[in-house]
Amino acid sequence: MNDAEPPWPGPARPPEPAWVPEPNPWAPGWAAAPPVPIAPPRNRLWGAVGGVLIAVLAFSLIAATTPRRVDGRAYAAQGADTGRAYSGGTEVKPVPELARNPLLDAGITPGPATCALPDLGRAADQLKTYYDKLVDCLQESWRPALDKANEPRLLAFVSVTLPEHSACGAAPTENEAVAYYCGGDTTIYAPTDWMLSDAGLNKARHIATIAHEYGHHVQRESGILSAAADKMTSPDENSTADKEVVRRIELQANCFGALFLAAVAGSGSISRPLANAAVADYGRADNSDTHGSREHQLSWAKAGYDGKNTKACDTWSAPVAEVS
Repeated sequence: MNDAEPPWPGPARPPEPAWVPEPNPWAPGWAAAPPVPIAPPRNRLWGAVGGVLIAVLAFSLIAATTPRRVDGRAYAAQGADTGRAYSGGTEVKPVPELARNPLLDAGITPGPATCALPDLGRAADQLKTYYDKLVDCLQESWRPALDKANEPRLLAFVSVTLPEHSACGAAPTENEAVAYYCGGDTTIYAPTDWMLSDAGLNKARHIATIAHEYGHHVQRESGILSAAADKMTSPDENSTADKEVVRRIELQANCFGALFLAAVAGSGSISRPLANAAVADYGRADNSDTHGSREHQLSWAKAGYDGKNTKACDTWSAPVAEVS
């Protein structure tokens, strides 16, 4: 197995296993290449809202209700009185639990950590070990940020097998997800077959995916996910307003993932070229009305990578044009 890391701007993966040169998204005048085709199309972030809604409904004083699927990726509760965060369809109103969440205060940042990652292999036990070590590093890095914001620090777990049911209800299909986070059991589900089909042995893509999903865990711990879920009130599961809430969630998770990469780049197993390649990977998805345009999926990742603090990841105060 060739474990050589791609140089920056380095080879990047079209559909596995070929490698082709990737343009540098930080270079002046850089323009995004056509999206890498992945068939069938899947969304990495299924279940982010569903996970937190399970947590809110099952583990809080709010009465649990029967969930319903929202856009094939997440679950929202029927009959929940959750309020609305939008005015005029152009700007999101700052909400204390979102834009003013303590985690987004100035000067809060993940800390350095030395990620000692094992070899990446195709066997399920190799992937599980790789992800476990990566999540250990994510937890070490995010600990000082959560401590400074006086937020709880529940452990996150990884499963490389897909349960028929979890704390977030029925699992998605392979057509709907590559990986997803369930807040009900604080578990990142990254099924072996799905991940290998999407990423092969491209370390940058595996790291980017798990760092993003852990970003949802950070959102859960800080209360951001539950506050966002409270804003999803439309009876129409495909409503424009609800999709905008989801985009702000997903783009912030990209930013949080890249924020971690900035904190650990150049130490341990995550060299700076590998971190750069992982950040660039956030810009290789197709445009999505629930996850944002390809341009914004990358721009919010770059905001975290360059800004190096959680304030740079405040998608809740951003104009709609920046989270489209």
